[in-house]
This record gives sequence, structure tokens and C-alpha cells, in this order.
Amino acid sequence: MKKNSLVSKLLITFTAIIAFTFIIIATVLSMWFEDYYYEDTHRILKGQSELVKNAFVDWYNNKSAAALGELQNIINFVANTTNSDIIVTGRNRGILAVSNGSLQTGGYLGIGNDINVLMEGNSIVKETVYDESFGRKSYVYMTPIFREKLFSGVILMSIPTEDIMTPIKKVYTIIWITAILALTASSIVIYYFAQKILITPLSKINVAARKLSKGEVDKRVYVETNDEIGELAESFNTMADSLAEVEKNRRDFISNVSHELRTPITSIKGFVAGIMDGVIPKDKEGYYMKIVYDEITRLSRLVNELLDLSAMEAGKLVLKFSEFDINEIIRICIINLEPKIKHKKLEVDVVLEGDHLYVNGDRDRLIQVVTNLADNAVKYSNEGGYIRVTSKSRGSKAYISIYNDGPAISEEDMKNIWDRFYKADKSRTNKVSTGLGLSIVRNILTQHGEEIWAENKTPEKGVTFTFTLKKK
Repeated sequence: MKKNSLVSKLLITFTAIIAFTFIIIATVLSMWFEDYYYEDTHRILKGQSELVKNAFVDWYNNKSAAALGELQNIINFVANTTNSDIIVTGRNRGILAVSNGSLQTGGYLGIGNDINVLMEGNSIVKETVYDESFGRKSYVYMTPIFREKLFSGVILMSIPTEDIMTPIKKVYTIIWITAILALTASSIVIYYFAQKILITPLSKINVAARKLSKGEVDKRVYVETNDEIGELAESFNTMADSLAEVEKNRRDFISNVSHELRTPITSIKGFVAGIMDGVIPKDKEGYYMKIVYDEITRLSRLVNELLDLSAMEAGKLVLKFSEFDINEIIRICIINLEPKIKHKKLEVDVVLEGDHLYVNGDRDRLIQVVTNLADNAVKYSNEGGYIRVTSKSRGSKAYISIYNDGPAISEEDMKNIWDRFYKADKSRTNKVSTGLGLSIVRNILTQHGEEIWAENKTPEKGVTFTFTLKKK
């Protein structure tokens, strides 16, 4: 286990908290048990002293040797029962009897000012004091003897402090050993569950993250929990899926760009080399130079569109919003495409709502949108086909639709037509399309906060592209 690892920090933190809790509990239990033991000792001595008092009163009333012997027997019995030493005195503090012959009778009990308290009928308890009568530290219990409400003597019961503390220390040992064992067990349990529930899943995520950072985008984390760790693993896998998709798109992008750039560059290089080497006849040089010019134009268009698309996706496209007539834009774009329309002998209907339909947006970018969509309609229309461009308004939106009667778009192609470099018919569009037009159109409209969609009129033929603009 690493010194600064999460599991070591968790283990130290939780162990410290539990240790602090156990220390408090053990301390409270120790203090409580000590108080309880002393109180129980006091209760026992108080109860047993009543036997001695009764025997003393019997002796005092009879003054016989038999009564004194009975008193001595009772004292010895109580002393053995309570594990104490007992002294019984008369009213003048002269010693009348001791337990087990510990002291000889005839002396005096030196209790000083305590006699005043005793003569008032109060008992005295002294915990862990030096007992002069026995020359040791003791727990001392003194209680007065009254006969017919007259002070007649004192009973002193003394238990060595060591005898009391021995069982208390044993209990202390049990309490603290139990606390230490509980703390150790808790630490092991915390470590086990922290390792299983937290550390192992996080370690898996960490390992996968390191591999992901090295380019292994196929790495995933499998954590079957419904907690925050499970959510983290799911989020990590979602991120990994996104990165994998980004990596795939990056590779596809590089591959497509390389292909799209290589084709015109190869053509240009071949034709220029042929002209320079004299392979191409002089009378054909103009023809091939026209091809070179077209390839350079295509290459330039591809680079410009890539720059535009890159700026849009990076959020660096600055739109210049203004009010303009979208109907006018449609007319201009159709007029600009007239040579291509005539070349394919297409029939074009332009159905506009009113003479003017004013919208709000970036005029230049929306010209690019209409031009790309109309150009697409021309490309995919059959020879002698039909195109219809319409504009209409609903509520606060203007709807622009461009229809062509070319082949319908398959379901698979419909999902990908907005992707960069995607071409539904590569054989037909390789020389005339960069595969970026629809992607640029969607990005421009997204920047405007508008929508665009495509739909087939029938499963066999006819496709309509429709986009929205905000009316002014």
C-alpha cells in the first residue's frame, strides 16, 4: 500500500476517528465502572455493618463474655465476607474488638475531628487514604453506633486500596484490550471494503485512463455498481466512446483529405510534367491546361471549404446578422446556376411567397447555403429532370425547400449525408464534389440556431431539402 495512496489516507482517517471514539468509550466505561465498584463496596459495607451494630448492642446490653465472643464472631464473619479489617470502639474511642485479632484490644482509635461527624449520626467514607490504624492506603468506611439514640461507639471497616484496585485494573485491561481489538478489526474491515468498493474500481479507471491517454481508445472500464463509482465508470466509458469516435473521425478526415488532395495534385503533376517533357503535343496543351486549371480550381475550393468548416466547428465563425430578402437570394442563386441547368436541360420552378420575404441572418453565408443546396439539386437530377424551389412562412419562421426528382436517398445514406467527405454516389461525384457542402450548410444553419432536414418524396425518386430562418 502506497504511503500517499487514497486507501492509506482513508484507513488513517477512519482509524483515527474510530480510535478517538473507542478511547472516549473506554475512558467513560472505566470511570463508570470505578465509580460503580466503589459505590457497590460502600453499599456492601453499609449493609454488613448493621450486623456488627446489632451484635454490639447485644453485648452492650448484657456485658457478658458470651456476648463479646458473639460480637467477635460476627466481626470476623463480616471481615471475611467483605475482605476488610474491622475495628469496633466504645463511645470513648477505646478499642473493644478487632477482626481476626489484627489489633489487640485496649488501645484507642485515632480518628481526630471525624468523631464530631460520627456523633451527629453520619457515616464517613474515605477513598484511597492512608489508614493510620493499619499503616496502609485503604478504602475506609466509618459508621457510628447508637443505642437508644445515644452515641455508643464506632465501627471502622478498612479495605486495602490494592485489593479494590486489583479487580478494577482487570476490568480496565479487558476494556482497553477489547477497544484495541475492536480498533484493529475495524481497520481490517475498513481496508477490505475500501479496497473492494472504492480503491479497486478507481484503480481500474486509473489504469484505463492511462492507456487511453496513450492512444488505446478501445479501453473500457467494467464496474458493476449502482453508486457514484459506477456512474464514474459509465461516464468514463462514455468519454472513451466519444474519444474513439473522434479518433475514427480524425483518421477518416485525414484519409479523406489526403485522398481529395492527392487526386488533383497527381493530375496537375502528371499533365504539367507531360507538357514540360514534350509528351503532350503542342496542339493539345490548351486542352490539358484547361484540365489543370479545373483541378486547381477544385483544389482551391476544397481548401477554402475545409478552412470554413474548421472555423465553424471551432466556433470561430463570426456571423454578420442583417435583414434581407431571402426571395431575392433564391433568384440570384438560380440565375448563377443557369449554365449548369441548361447543360442538363432541367426544368426549374421557383415558387416564392410574395415578392419579398424578409429574414434575419448572415446574408453571405445564407447565399452559400442556398447555392450549395441548389447546386446539389442540379448534380443529382437526371438529364431533363425537374427542380422546384419554394419559400413560405409559418408564424415567426420562413421555410425554404429545394426539391429535385433525382434518385431517393437510402436510409443508410440519410444518416451520413451531413458528415464531412460523405458521398452517396462516389462514382458520379468524385470529380465534381468535395463531400463538404452539406456539412458546411448544416454548420452555418446551426450557427444561426436554425434547422435543416432531408426527406424522400417516394422510396424511388425525389428528394427535398428544407431549412428554416427567422423572419424579420
